[in-house]
Amino acid sequence: MNIDEQIQVLVDEASRYGIEPTDIDLIAPVLRSIAEQLQHPQYYVLQNLEQQWLMTTLADRTQPEVTKTVLHAFPSLEAAKASTNALNDFQLVASPIPTVHLLFQMLAMKPIDSIVFLETSANLQSGKELSRQNLQTLIEQHLLRQRSANIPPDIA
Repeated sequence: MNIDEQIQVLVDEASRYGIEPTDIDLIAPVLRSIAEQLQHPQYYVLQNLEQQWLMTTLADRTQPEVTKTVLHAFPSLEAAKASTNALNDFQLVASPIPTVHLLFQMLAMKPIDSIVFLETSANLQSGKELSRQNLQTLIEQHLLRQRSANIPPDIA
């Protein structure tokens, strides 16, 4: 499913999320822009049998009291399975999630500070990290530009 199709699915299912389709239309350009910078149309997310995503808490090496909670998004089923084997946890499954849906769901998931998008199966130690705060800031900036573009120049 390409990015436009993913956005259309979100619009079609907006009521399921308790929002209006026009709300998704407003933030769609930001979701599209970020998704276009990533290499895959979908990523695999590890989840338990109750369909809860597996989150990892990371601590700063120099300040162990500073932590963040991340979600790893794997580029392939094989990469996700390799990670599961490394965890020795057979209660986990890997589910494909469209990229735009991952971005959208991150906005509502307060426990997640970031998603790490792992781009290659060959290197699961590095990826592109996107923080929820950064995503929210990009959306706020976009909405402010939209509002200011809709204000007539001779409003006085």
